[in-house]
Amino acid sequence: MTKLPVASAAAFVIGAVNPATILARVFGKDLRRSGSGNPGATNVGRVLGARWGVLVGVLDVLKGLVPVVVAAQLIGPITALCVGLAVVLGHIWSPFLKGQGGKGVATSLGAILAVEPWFGLLMVAIFGLLVWRLRWVAGASVSACVVLLVLGLMSWLRWVPFGTRDSGAWCVVLAVVVIYRHRRNIELWISARKDASSTG
Repeated sequence: MTKLPVASAAAFVIGAVNPATILARVFGKDLRRSGSGNPGATNVGRVLGARWGVLVGVLDVLKGLVPVVVAAQLIGPITALCVGLAVVLGHIWSPFLKGQGGKGVATSLGAILAVEPWFGLLMVAIFGLLVWRLRWVAGASVSACVVLLVLGLMSWLRWVPFGTRDSGAWCVVLAVVVIYRHRRNIELWISARKDASSTG
Protein backbone atom coordinates (compact mmCIF):
# COMPACT_ATOMS: atom_id res chain seq x y z
CA MET A 1 0.00 0.00 0.00
CA THR A 2 2.94 2.35 0.55
CA LYS A 3 4.23 1.90 -2.98
CA LEU A 4 1.39 3.80 -4.63
CA PRO A 5 1.73 7.09 -2.70
CA VAL A 6 5.54 6.95 -2.81
CA ALA A 7 5.56 6.31 -6.56
CA SER A 8 2.97 9.04 -7.14
CA ALA A 9 4.93 11.55 -5.06
CA ALA A 10 8.13 10.73 -6.95
CA ALA A 11 6.28 11.12 -10.26
CA PHE A 12 4.94 14.51 -9.18
CA VAL A 13 8.48 15.71 -8.48
CA ILE A 14 9.69 14.37 -11.83
CA GLY A 15 6.83 16.14 -13.56
CA ALA A 16 7.63 19.36 -11.75
CA VAL A 17 11.10 19.51 -13.35
CA ASN A 18 10.54 21.78 -16.33
CA PRO A 19 12.92 21.26 -19.31
CA ALA A 20 11.63 24.39 -21.05
CA THR A 21 12.59 26.66 -18.16
CA ILE A 22 15.97 24.97 -17.69
CA LEU A 23 16.87 25.25 -21.38
CA ALA A 24 15.72 28.87 -21.57
CA ARG A 25 17.90 29.77 -18.59
CA VAL A 26 20.91 28.20 -20.31
CA PHE A 27 20.33 30.69 -23.12
CA GLY A 28 19.74 33.55 -20.69
CA LYS A 29 15.99 33.76 -21.36
CA ASP A 30 13.05 33.97 -18.97
CA LEU A 31 10.03 32.27 -20.54
CA ARG A 32 7.66 34.02 -18.15
CA ARG A 33 8.63 37.33 -19.77
CA SER A 34 9.03 36.08 -23.33
CA GLY A 35 6.62 34.92 -25.99
CA SER A 36 3.34 33.71 -24.52
CA GLY A 37 4.81 33.54 -21.01
CA ASN A 38 4.12 29.81 -20.79
CA PRO A 39 7.00 27.49 -19.77
CA GLY A 40 6.32 24.88 -22.42
CA ALA A 41 7.61 23.50 -25.71
CA THR A 42 5.54 25.81 -27.92
CA ASN A 43 6.87 28.93 -26.25
CA VAL A 44 10.43 27.59 -26.37
CA GLY A 45 9.93 27.22 -30.10
CA ARG A 46 8.86 30.88 -30.31
CA VAL A 47 11.68 32.20 -28.15
CA LEU A 48 14.64 29.92 -28.95
CA GLY A 49 13.71 28.38 -32.28
CA ALA A 50 11.79 25.38 -33.60
CA ARG A 51 14.48 22.74 -32.98
CA TRP A 52 14.68 23.63 -29.29
CA GLY A 53 10.90 23.55 -29.06
CA VAL A 54 10.91 20.06 -30.54
CA LEU A 55 13.61 18.96 -28.09
CA VAL A 56 11.59 20.21 -25.12
CA GLY A 57 8.47 18.54 -26.51
CA VAL A 58 10.28 15.20 -26.76
CA LEU A 59 11.65 15.56 -23.23
CA ASP A 60 8.17 16.36 -21.91
CA VAL A 61 6.75 13.28 -23.66
CA LEU A 62 9.49 11.10 -22.15
CA LYS A 63 8.81 12.66 -18.75
CA GLY A 64 5.28 11.29 -18.97
CA LEU A 65 6.13 8.00 -20.68
CA VAL A 66 9.06 6.62 -18.69
CA PRO A 67 7.66 6.86 -15.11
CA VAL A 68 4.40 5.20 -16.19
CA VAL A 69 6.20 2.35 -17.97
CA VAL A 70 8.47 1.79 -14.96
CA ALA A 71 5.53 1.85 -12.52
CA ALA A 72 3.54 -0.59 -14.67
CA GLN A 73 6.47 -3.02 -14.87
CA LEU A 74 7.57 -2.84 -11.24
CA ILE A 75 4.33 -2.29 -9.34
CA GLY A 76 1.15 -2.63 -11.36
CA PRO A 77 -1.42 -1.01 -13.65
CA ILE A 78 -3.34 0.98 -11.01
CA THR A 79 -0.14 2.51 -9.66
CA ALA A 80 0.90 3.28 -13.24
CA LEU A 81 -2.33 5.24 -13.75
CA CYS A 82 -1.76 7.20 -10.54
CA VAL A 83 1.84 7.88 -11.55
CA GLY A 84 0.67 9.13 -14.95
CA LEU A 85 -1.77 11.57 -13.38
CA ALA A 86 0.79 12.69 -10.80
CA VAL A 87 3.51 13.44 -13.36
CA VAL A 88 1.08 15.56 -15.40
CA LEU A 89 -0.11 17.46 -12.32
CA GLY A 90 3.51 18.09 -11.34
CA HIS A 91 4.23 19.46 -14.80
CA ILE A 92 1.21 21.78 -14.75
CA TRP A 93 1.50 23.00 -11.16
CA SER A 94 5.24 22.78 -10.54
CA PRO A 95 6.33 23.77 -7.01
CA PHE A 96 9.71 24.67 -8.52
CA LEU A 97 7.93 27.35 -10.56
CA LYS A 98 5.76 28.58 -7.67
CA GLY A 99 2.76 26.59 -8.78
CA GLN A 100 3.08 27.52 -12.44
CA GLY A 101 3.98 25.17 -15.24
CA GLY A 102 3.27 24.02 -18.75
CA LYS A 103 -0.11 23.06 -20.14
CA GLY A 104 0.47 19.35 -19.90
CA VAL A 105 -0.13 18.28 -23.50
CA ALA A 106 3.19 16.57 -24.24
CA THR A 107 3.53 15.03 -20.77
CA SER A 108 -0.03 13.72 -20.96
CA LEU A 109 0.72 12.27 -24.38
CA GLY A 110 3.71 10.39 -22.97
CA ALA A 111 1.60 8.92 -20.16
CA ILE A 112 -1.19 7.98 -22.59
CA LEU A 113 1.25 6.29 -24.98
CA ALA A 114 2.38 4.13 -22.06
CA VAL A 115 -1.17 3.13 -21.07
CA GLU A 116 -3.28 3.31 -24.24
CA PRO A 117 -0.87 3.70 -27.17
CA TRP A 118 -3.61 3.69 -29.83
CA PHE A 119 -5.31 6.61 -28.10
CA GLY A 120 -2.00 8.45 -28.03
CA LEU A 121 -1.25 7.81 -31.70
CA LEU A 122 -4.71 9.03 -32.69
CA MET A 123 -4.15 12.20 -30.65
CA VAL A 124 -0.82 12.78 -32.43
CA ALA A 125 -2.50 12.35 -35.81
CA ILE A 126 -5.30 14.79 -34.97
CA PHE A 127 -2.91 17.29 -33.44
CA GLY A 128 -0.57 17.17 -36.45
CA LEU A 129 -3.42 17.51 -38.94
CA LEU A 130 -4.96 20.50 -37.16
CA VAL A 131 -1.64 22.28 -36.66
CA TRP A 132 -0.97 21.82 -40.37
CA ARG A 133 -4.40 23.10 -41.35
CA LEU A 134 -4.99 25.81 -38.73
CA ARG A 135 -1.48 26.78 -37.59
CA TRP A 136 -2.92 26.99 -34.07
CA VAL A 137 -1.16 24.75 -31.52
CA ALA A 138 -3.51 25.49 -28.59
CA GLY A 139 -6.60 24.74 -30.68
CA ALA A 140 -5.07 21.50 -31.96
CA SER A 141 -4.14 20.52 -28.39
CA VAL A 142 -7.66 21.12 -27.07
CA SER A 143 -9.18 19.25 -30.02
CA ALA A 144 -6.91 16.24 -29.41
CA CYS A 145 -7.90 16.26 -25.73
CA VAL A 146 -11.59 16.39 -26.62
CA VAL A 147 -11.05 13.27 -28.73
CA LEU A 148 -9.26 11.67 -25.77
CA LEU A 149 -12.21 12.59 -23.55
CA VAL A 150 -14.63 10.88 -25.93
CA LEU A 151 -12.42 7.80 -26.28
CA GLY A 152 -12.04 7.59 -22.52
CA LEU A 153 -15.80 7.76 -21.99
CA MET A 154 -16.37 5.11 -24.64
CA SER A 155 -13.76 2.87 -23.04
CA TRP A 156 -15.20 3.41 -19.55
CA LEU A 157 -18.71 2.58 -20.81
CA ARG A 158 -17.28 -0.47 -22.64
CA TRP A 159 -18.57 0.76 -26.01
CA VAL A 160 -15.23 -0.07 -27.65
CA PRO A 161 -13.29 -3.36 -27.54
CA PHE A 162 -10.09 -1.87 -26.14
CA GLY A 163 -8.94 -0.25 -22.94
CA THR A 164 -10.43 -0.87 -19.51
CA ARG A 165 -12.88 0.98 -17.32
CA ASP A 166 -9.97 2.16 -15.16
CA SER A 167 -7.88 3.44 -18.07
CA GLY A 168 -10.99 4.99 -19.65
CA ALA A 169 -11.78 6.98 -16.51
CA TRP A 170 -8.12 7.96 -16.25
CA CYS A 171 -8.12 9.26 -19.85
CA VAL A 172 -11.21 11.35 -19.06
CA VAL A 173 -9.52 12.89 -16.02
CA LEU A 174 -6.34 13.70 -17.96
CA ALA A 175 -8.33 15.23 -20.80
CA VAL A 176 -10.35 17.42 -18.43
CA VAL A 177 -7.21 18.60 -16.62
CA VAL A 178 -5.44 19.61 -19.84
CA ILE A 179 -8.55 21.25 -21.31
CA TYR A 180 -8.96 23.21 -18.08
CA ARG A 181 -5.34 24.33 -18.36
CA HIS A 182 -6.20 25.72 -21.81
CA ARG A 183 -9.25 27.61 -20.54
CA ARG A 184 -7.70 30.99 -21.33
CA ASN A 185 -7.11 29.96 -24.95
CA ILE A 186 -10.71 28.75 -25.16
CA GLU A 187 -12.02 32.02 -23.72
CA LEU A 188 -9.99 34.02 -26.23
CA TRP A 189 -11.27 31.88 -29.10
CA ILE A 190 -14.90 32.33 -27.98
CA SER A 191 -14.36 36.07 -27.64
CA ALA A 192 -12.83 36.25 -31.10
CA ARG A 193 -15.75 34.31 -32.58
CA LYS A 194 -18.22 36.67 -30.93
CA ASP A 195 -16.35 39.70 -32.25
CA ALA A 196 -16.25 38.21 -35.74
CA SER A 197 -19.98 37.45 -35.73
CA SER A 198 -20.88 40.91 -34.41
CA THR A 199 -18.79 42.68 -37.07
CA GLY A 200 -20.03 40.32 -39.77
